[in-house]
Amino acid sequence: MRIVICGAAGRDFHDYLTLYRDDPNVEVVAFTATQIPYIDERRFPAELAGERYPRGIAVHPEEELERLIREHRVDQVVFAYSDVTEDHVMALGARAVAAGADLVLPGARTMLRSAKPVIGVGAVRTGCGKSQTVRWLLDRLGERGGVRAVGIRHPMPYDPDLTHQIVQRFASREDLVEGRCTIEEREEYEPYVERGRVVYAGVDYRAILARAEAEADVVLWDGGNNDLPFVRPDLYLVLTDPHRPGDALRYWPSRSQLALADVILVAKSDTASPEAVASERALAARANPNAQVIAVASRLSLVGLDARSLAGKRVVCVEDGPTTTHGGVPYGAATLLARRAGAVVVDPRPAFVGELRHTLEAYPGLGPLVPAVGYSEAQRADLQATLGAVDADVILSGTPIDLARLVTDPRGRPLHRVRYDLAELPGEPSLGALLDEFLLSRVLR
Repeated sequence: MRIVICGAAGRDFHDYLTLYRDDPNVEVVAFTATQIPYIDERRFPAELAGERYPRGIAVHPEEELERLIREHRVDQVVFAYSDVTEDHVMALGARAVAAGADLVLPGARTMLRSAKPVIGVGAVRTGCGKSQTVRWLLDRLGERGGVRAVGIRHPMPYDPDLTHQIVQRFASREDLVEGRCTIEEREEYEPYVERGRVVYAGVDYRAILARAEAEADVVLWDGGNNDLPFVRPDLYLVLTDPHRPGDALRYWPSRSQLALADVILVAKSDTASPEAVASERALAARANPNAQVIAVASRLSLVGLDARSLAGKRVVCVEDGPTTTHGGVPYGAATLLARRAGAVVVDPRPAFVGELRHTLEAYPGLGPLVPAVGYSEAQRADLQATLGAVDADVILSGTPIDLARLVTDPRGRPLHRVRYDLAELPGEPSLGALLDEFLLSRVLR
């Protein structure tokens, strides 16, 4: 059987390694790539592909799918990426069928089992608040002295040479530099490093899991986009976003995420309308009657500056890239804080240059903000040049990291950091109590 795997430098490689590499009845003739810039036109290396693929496996742009099916007489197309509409999945399936192949959607078979207890964090969309939930868990686990929690992050192998990213371990800022991490990678790894914790990522998740288990009492699966876990959780927290009500019924694989959840968190409930929060509660209860549904808040704070000083000021907001591009959110933490403080939010889009202008063309629904895209040095340079071209009094950064360590304003204005942190709400079931119960039953016995 001949197979093409359609992906975006993440689940595609994991599905290959767990399902197809050692199957003598399968030949994977190619990967295709989409969503992330600079990840096509490279090869999945022979070191990872296995002895049956001594030259590795080519990665092509997804636009070439029909040609690949016909030229290689492909039997199956494996769909292996996330945070796209269900219509998108079916449209790609229609392309595959019309070209002569079947569509396959791998699921639970790709989840690895761990010898250690696993807490997982997932979501129904990019930008629901996984990062703040992981930070909350790391802080609470840190308060339970002696519990060694090690993170395993959903893959972001963007290096042109994947052999540099087979297994990655990050425990210090020096590790982030040595790993040539992009802004997007740093947004996920820095919270661990700041707290003195370890996080693993890479390509080969069997090897990654084995390394993490060796130094962990608890493994923390840190999901990406709205993708399914690569490691089977014993306690699985899945977030929904009342700012995008109903998206769980429109995006792949969000329905599966809700059905797998032990706890469904209705995130950002303090900034969404009561009607939207109630709608998400009802959706969660219908999708998974056995899950505990809890509304939580996202508390905003401004580091090193009194938010009241923003009143009347012209402010440009830099927001998390994936959330505001393919996540479809027209604002972020910095924008919300600026509006609350009475600032005038400047529309920076006319000033976009280079790669940022290409990003705007790809995502015409982008809100009046600067997405913190930084998959390459060129993108980072264009991000700086764009900030320098925007006429504003203050720059606010709503990304999960201290962006000022990586990006400077050519005009010399500081980047003021907006933090957003998960907070429990009065009258809701206690997430902390649920965590303690899990630790007592699985870890502290």
